[in-house]
Amino acid sequence: MYTHGHHESVLRSHRWRTAENSAGHLLPHLTSGATLLDVGCGPGTITADLATHITPGRVTALERTEDALDLARAEIDRRGLGTVDFAVGDVHALDFPDDTFDIVHAHQVLQHVGDPVQALREMRRVTKPGGIVAVRDSDYAAFTWFPLLPELEEWLELYERVARANGGEPDAGRRLLSWARAAGFTDITATSSTWCFATDEDRTWWGTMWADRILKSDMAGQAVNSGAADQATLERISAGWRQWATEPDGWMSLLHGELILHP
Repeated sequence: MYTHGHHESVLRSHRWRTAENSAGHLLPHLTSGATLLDVGCGPGTITADLATHITPGRVTALERTEDALDLARAEIDRRGLGTVDFAVGDVHALDFPDDTFDIVHAHQVLQHVGDPVQALREMRRVTKPGGIVAVRDSDYAAFTWFPLLPELEEWLELYERVARANGGEPDAGRRLLSWARAAGFTDITATSSTWCFATDEDRTWWGTMWADRILKSDMAGQAVNSGAADQATLERISAGWRQWATEPDGWMSLLHGELILHP
């Protein structure tokens, strides 16, 4: 199960993502005319950026459902891009022949899947010899912030509990290297990067987004329905996010693990 869902508060975050702020480890490897599979493309902002980097090459945007894929279609249509194809599928069993793509990319995907090693095996299988698999995932336990508000500590503990109940691994970033080795990769470049929110504008955007998300996203319903939290707890965490957003000394850094893999 995808923990976050597709509520507006979630999409507000996902639509902020670009190739530059979320796939910098991949950008030096992109070449004009390449073919690229974007696994778990979400609302398509990164997908569209990648398409512009490899024009006239083609990108295939992959999602689990048609409804989710429609979010990417809307973004691609908005940008007027004609080099993006769309497919519904499961990363554990990709419906593409061996050696189909020059590049296979997944951003914030492996933390949500039931078997990340199998997902990486499939991504490797559909990558051409000499091609690249590129992945990037958050590591929630490595997130850090100031001031040390207890409500944000409570948020982190709750999110990790709900995500793991859904079969995911929210501390995926630190595990990517081990997963890739288990999937059979040997030519691996492992790095990390961060998102940092420290300006008044960034704090307001990130803090109010999570203040809404903890109340209205699929995660909120899962937390309440599972007994992990009650509505009062969610309201308290939401208020904590709003407080953090107004702190002039507020600072937050989110760590991500990254891999460039050669099959």
